[in-house]
Amino acid sequence: MSLANTLSRVLARHDELRHILSQPDLARDQFGKLSKEYSDLTPVAEAIADLQKLQKERTDAEAMLADPEMQAEARQELERLKPLVPELELRIQKLLLPKDEADERNAILEIRAGTGGDEAALFGALLFEMYRKYAAVRGWRFEVLDVSENDLGGLREGTAMVTGKNVFARLKFESGVHRVQRVPKTEASGRVHTSTATVAVLPEMEDVDVQIDEKDLKIDVYRSSGAGGQKVNKTESAVRMTHIPTGIVVAMQDERSQHKNRAKALKILRAKIYEQQRSARDAAHAAQRKSQVGTGDRSERIRTYNFPQGRVSDHRIEKTLYKIDYVINGEALDEFIDELITRDEAERLAEINYQ
Repeated sequence: MSLANTLSRVLARHDELRHILSQPDLARDQFGKLSKEYSDLTPVAEAIADLQKLQKERTDAEAMLADPEMQAEARQELERLKPLVPELELRIQKLLLPKDEADERNAILEIRAGTGGDEAALFGALLFEMYRKYAAVRGWRFEVLDVSENDLGGLREGTAMVTGKNVFARLKFESGVHRVQRVPKTEASGRVHTSTATVAVLPEMEDVDVQIDEKDLKIDVYRSSGAGGQKVNKTESAVRMTHIPTGIVVAMQDERSQHKNRAKALKILRAKIYEQQRSARDAAHAAQRKSQVGTGDRSERIRTYNFPQGRVSDHRIEKTLYKIDYVINGEALDEFIDELITRDEAERLAEINYQ
């Protein structure tokens, strides 16, 4: 289907929805669904109207070329319009790209220390703080759900809920293996070590999105533990939840209330089940389309933080920034994420064949 035909269909559907939504007897559930579709199509319809206006201006300017007295003005107008039309067409095509249904969701962020012992845990703690600071830069809320630390203040595992506008749309590109190269505090000889930490970003799911049957859950309770005797609770408030059909296990001990730990564990479990379903659903497509910006797989090495050289390199887009402090402070992280989003859009646009 040509781009022109696609745009005509979008405008027709937008007009149809406007007419349907104006009907007084429209059912509430229908109204909600159709209202969202209309809202999603409105920016596209407005951009198409702008494009049609530009195309008319170009046609009028081309007609003016026939008048010798107007030729200079016409050429000047055509020169002004020359870049505007393709730019607007590209913007419309991006607006027409299929939306990731999870992009508007909040996100559950998980960080686990990988290879490197205590240094890996210290790096995990650094990443956890990086995302906390990045959330502050974006105006998002960062709520710690659960943290397991070592004696040096390193992070064995950490989980947080990040809440705000389009959180998952931006953070999803952070999933994978992050690598650090630096001299550990525990290294007496000054040798540079390489350690890793794994980041997983899951979209928050509600009960209606992923339904879990109670009979499919195995729930164990136990006493929580904490570093240095802190946050240790003598009651059995910690919860380990196993989803029997998938084998997914979630443990939560951050709260002193078993009820709160259970609620948090269920939230994370729901996100993990959704991620598994999502991965299975996208597997066939991923085999045909090897993404330039990475698959989001947790085993994929995506970024290296080299402290001696003061650089951070993203291996998916071959981009290096020599301002490691700004990246770690969350201030420069968008320089990677913006380019990752742009590359992802470009690759998906390349798949669309407008004849």
